[in-house]
Amino acid sequence: MKFTIGEKIRELRLAHGWRQDDLARALGVTAQAVSRWEAGGCYPDLELIPAIANCFDVSTDELFGYGNDRAEKIEAILRKVDAFHIRGRSDDGWVDECLAILRDGVAEFPQNERLRFALADTLAEAGWRRYHERTYYDEDGYLCRACDEHRRNPYWDEAIRLCETLAASAHDCEIGSGAAAILALLYRNIGEPEKAIAWANRMPPLRQSREVLSAHAADGKAAAQKIGALLLRLADTLSEQVVYALLADKNRFPADLAAQKVRGVLALWSLLCDDGNFGAYHGTLIKLHLYLSRLEWEAGRCDAAFDALDEALRHARALERCCDGQEHAYTAPLVSHVTYPTDVCDGIAQTLPDDWPFWHSPCDAQTAWEIQADPRWASWVARCRADTAAE
Repeated sequence: MKFTIGEKIRELRLAHGWRQDDLARALGVTAQAVSRWEAGGCYPDLELIPAIANCFDVSTDELFGYGNDRAEKIEAILRKVDAFHIRGRSDDGWVDECLAILRDGVAEFPQNERLRFALADTLAEAGWRRYHERTYYDEDGYLCRACDEHRRNPYWDEAIRLCETLAASAHDCEIGSGAAAILALLYRNIGEPEKAIAWANRMPPLRQSREVLSAHAADGKAAAQKIGALLLRLADTLSEQVVYALLADKNRFPADLAAQKVRGVLALWSLLCDDGNFGAYHGTLIKLHLYLSRLEWEAGRCDAAFDALDEALRHARALERCCDGQEHAYTAPLVSHVTYPTDVCDGIAQTLPDDWPFWHSPCDAQTAWEIQADPRWASWVARCRADTAAE
């Protein structure tokens, strides 16, 4: 045990970039004492064990060589939560069970950043599902948030407290940046834009993102793969931001012009995946076509609206075929070196009527009433809910 704990202290100290003097000062002992621990000549007093663990943000079990059991338990907790596929669901039935699993995990491993971030992220998502985002258009046609209502969202309140701590002190930079991203959105929603922008400004600019730098850093075939992956991620981000732009400035983008912009984004996807194999991004095409159906209807093109709904269903069926637990590859030339793993997931098409039009705005209600009164809507819903084999 003497050798194991001393070796572990040395491993953790070096991982944190500390000298023996640094650890000694933090613990109130001499550098010689730290040196003897690491050499296996003696071991720390028992009352120092919690302080040493706290210095390195690990459990006392990990100091004594039980880290594997701890890591396996943490992975098992995260797998349980992942199995709910909460991002792909439109209901909130998962909220209580997921949060209970994560709260128990954080209670058992209070210093683990991955569990604390998973809890914060799940709380943020639970806030959307249970309380929804309340929006309205002001007199100039700009989209605004109902901040007074959002401040009463208890899930977001707890998520903000967790993310503040993680963003400021996480050792894992990805967790820190993920927490800052959540804070930027939630502070915006509760009416504190200065804090939202301050957290956003801590992030690197687009050209210094991981995806862009990875593409620049690679060479040969690896570069082709990284560039292909970057193109897909950029197209996905662009798709989302174009829609947000259309929603944010209602008066500047009447339905006819907005539909034109969405069709332009769809053309970009056809440029990247010109063989029709959109892989995991069939999900993005689903969202775009659901939103396009609303715009086409508002522009008076009812047949085109239902063509867009049919396209959304086609992409949903394609995504269901991809989600078989295997690794797949894109096949279009620009992205042919990119592969992606999938989970087993079906029933994607069944949720389309509930997800419509995916990107919501305060003026959806009239369009929803009109399009759902058309007999073709009921037929489309029936096809979405039917088994694939029955089609």
